[in-house]
Amino acid sequence: MKNFDWILEHVSNREDADYAFSRLPEVKTPEQLIAISDDRYLSDMCRRVFRAGLKHSLVDSKWPAFETAFFGFDPLKLTYMSDEQLEAQMQNKAIIRHWGKIKSIRTNALMVHELSQTHDGFGRFIADWPVDDIIGLWALLKKRGAQLGGQSGASFLRMVGKDTFRLSHDVIAALKAQGVIDKAPTAKRDLQKVQDAFNTWQQQSGRPVSHISMLLSFTVG
Repeated sequence: MKNFDWILEHVSNREDADYAFSRLPEVKTPEQLIAISDDRYLSDMCRRVFRAGLKHSLVDSKWPAFETAFFGFDPLKLTYMSDEQLEAQMQNKAIIRHWGKIKSIRTNALMVHELSQTHDGFGRFIADWPVDDIIGLWALLKKRGAQLGGQSGASFLRMVGKDTFRLSHDVIAALKAQGVIDKAPTAKRDLQKVQDAFNTWQQQSGRPVSHISMLLSFTVG
């Protein structure tokens, strides 16, 4: 595995280096993450769920209607939605009527509410989670939430500004080229190898792992 200086030099020498560096994601400070309200976290979480497999612009254009239909994504109110109320939204032509994803809204509302209660706010829970075990946060979101496996958990965290790497096709290809893994990581052992690699690069560079992830993706192709 090459050190971070090699990654930085490789990207810097590309003809589109300026574009690569302009793509680095925004990473919020712990204070900024704590300041985000629970309903905004839940809204972005559910929007990420609905974006999966669909054009993001389509989902985003309908999101005001989702905000209206689901109580502004107030977690406590949504935990009390009955099956009948959820089923009624399948007749709402203003939103995307996908039953599995609609059901996930209540499940994810319960998760956000419970974690908020035990951590003095969902934002504080997100802010306090150590980046050197970000795969642990992915696993928790998948286990306690709904429709948050695969890329969705990491993509949600990236949306709200939590520092996280993402396992895009290019990142996986780069990790293979670096000898970190030999296949797409799904097992816990392989995910830990990826986490360890990013922890090493973060220690070498002092950069957010989300930036390292993006730069790493530009070392292939």
